Amino acid sequence: MSTMRALPVGDHALLVELGSSEEVEALHAELLRRRAAGTLPAVREIVPAARTVLLDGLDDPGRFAERLTGWEIPPLSPGVRGAIEIPVRYDGPDLAAVAGLWGVPHDEVGRIHSATEFRVAFCGFAPGFGYLTGLPERYTVPRRDTPRTAVPAGAVALAGAYTGVYPRSSPGGWQLIGSTRAVLWDHARVPAALLTPGARVRFVPEEL
Repeated sequence: MSTMRALPVGDHALLVELGSSEEVEALHAELLRRRAAGTLPAVREIVPAARTVLLDGLDDPGRFAERLTGWEIPPLSPGVRGAIEIPVRYDGPDLAAVAGLWGVPHDEVGRIHSATEFRVAFCGFAPGFGYLTGLPERYTVPRRDTPRTAVPAGAVALAGAYTGVYPRSSPGGWQLIGSTRAVLWDHARVPAALLTPGARVRFVPEEL
């Protein structure tokens, strides 16, 4: 990895700073792989964010930081095998605006979006909300100048380099390109969140 800095947080946590979201995703995937293989020191939580990974519950964060710098971390593997499929109707109120920003016809937005392999980089904002990466940089879009006071649950949206699905009605400034009937957060389900960091996601178009 091009850049990596490990900083102690209290007595039992380590914050790993990285140079890009791709590096975060690769490190997170490697941490999960090593934990599943039983080669990772005991850790209570692994929490990825946009440019960091927090490891909490380590017995010796300093020693782990030293070991971490010597890791060979492979790039993320391609393919969508085992991907979570989310049905989507590309009927969002910002579809025309996004098509204009992308320089494509309206119906191309859904085709481009649904042909993309996404990965949950990290979660936040609201329970069940995942920040999904995968769209090429040329499809980055700004947030709306004026946020909406209420975005409906199930809205499929874009902001910056991320795609997200609103798990519940809330204010929001993302560009809305579609809607889904998938339930992103269900406290009666185990796990409650449909999307978790590292999961692969594919959007499947539905007929309007």
